[in-house]
Parts: sequence; C-alpha cells; structure tokens
Amino acid sequence: MDRIVVSDLVCRCVIGVEEWERREPQDVLVSLTLAADLTPAGKSDRIEDALDYRALKKRVLIEAEASHFHLIEALAERVAEICLEDERVEEVQVRVEKPGALRFARTVAVEISRRK
Repeated sequence: MDRIVVSDLVCRCVIGVEEWERREPQDVLVSLTLAADLTPAGKSDRIEDALDYRALKKRVLIEAEASHFHLIEALAERVAEICLEDERVEEVQVRVEKPGALRFARTVAVEISRRK
C-alpha cells in the first residue's frame, strides 16, 4: 500500500485534564500517515485521481481546534476517524504530540493505527 505523510500539523486546542490546561488553547502537533492506492494519480497526473490531503488537513484542523478533549488519545482517535471517512484511505497512523506536557521532556506523544 502506498503512503502519504503529513508531518507536524500545528493545531491550537483546549486539551488536558488540569484546570489550567483547559483555560487557553495550546499547541499540539498532529502527524498522519495515510495508506491508500496512489497508482491512479501517479499514472494520470490528474488532481481528480489523487487523495485530497489539503481538504483532509482542513477537516482535521477544524475538528481539533473545536475540540475540548481531556486526553491526546481521544484526539488521536477522532483524527483517525476523520481520515478513514475518506473512501481512498485504507489505513491511518496518527501521532499526536503535546509539547511541554512533561517537565524535562520536549514532548509527549501517542501513536495509533486504525484500518477499515
């Protein structure tokens, strides 16, 4: 299966379990690996045959920025659901990072894989 990779999409959202985390949006990074058959687009060189990753990115941003999840695991699950709604996506790997979540660590991340 072919793959499209979207790395480090910055989303501003309310996320966390602590009261102070829920006052203001904070940055999270979302990375996607989308498994799909890219042969039609590769052979035709036509946008109509390609997976529209720009539209998918917009959907992920809109959903993430409107969300109020407590856990990055829940955000990752919702992002995976959005990606799998596209008929061309057979499998998705989602990584959600929360920079600064732990003292002395650059980031904390969860990674999930989901398939149709």
